[in-house]
Amino acid sequence: MSATDRLQLIAASTPEVSSTAFVKLQPRTLAHQVIDALVAGAAEGLILPGDRIIETELALQLGVSRVPVREALRVLESQGVVVNEPYKGIRLTPVTPERIDWLIEVRVALETTAANRAIARGLNIEPHLGSLGAIVEDMQAKAARNDVFGFATADTNFHRALCALAGNTVLTDMWEMLARQMTIIFGLSTLGKPMSAIVEEHRRMLEVFCSGDPVDMAREINDHIDVQIHKVDIEKIVAQRRSQADQAASL
Repeated sequence: MSATDRLQLIAASTPEVSSTAFVKLQPRTLAHQVIDALVAGAAEGLILPGDRIIETELALQLGVSRVPVREALRVLESQGVVVNEPYKGIRLTPVTPERIDWLIEVRVALETTAANRAIARGLNIEPHLGSLGAIVEDMQAKAARNDVFGFATADTNFHRALCALAGNTVLTDMWEMLARQMTIIFGLSTLGKPMSAIVEEHRRMLEVFCSGDPVDMAREINDHIDVQIHKVDIEKIVAQRRSQADQAASL
């Protein structure tokens, strides 16, 4: 089964943004819908890191012209979600241990700075705590329905909202460049770790944020982003999903 064939399974029902607490609704162009379908498919392991994406096949499977597909792929390439290499074409960016380490290093730096700025600004109080808590509850609701993409999107929204409290648009712009890559990794992580455990990590982070201690907050962010993600073997998850897909295709 090709990557685009697997995407057909979710194209018609791809959810949009899971939580609108911090994101105003915008008109969804066809390119946005293609982006959503690709990220959802990647987060759920239907299309895997390293899989080739053929523009004409994807357009056919999603029932759109090549124009929005081409636009979507350009956006995703600029955000590191796909790579376009000579003689290899466009592929979903491979998720190697080295790349995960790079993403972790940048995320820890950005989110620690963001959280500490938010605490310094006195924003670790209501209504901000309630808004962050609402996203955690959204994660819990998605976990109860085993909605992997919805859960991963809510996870992304939590960290987006936390970064927004820094009041630093350069920081949030930099974090946003990583957002879709992280949504994919968040989704794949649920295949190797209970969603309930991930929800509890966010509850702890919210408690520490409320306490207002920058040192404790930095430690909690490092534990959540660095220590916990290394407990999940993403490469093994991808290999298992690829084996399962190959077996299904051979039947």
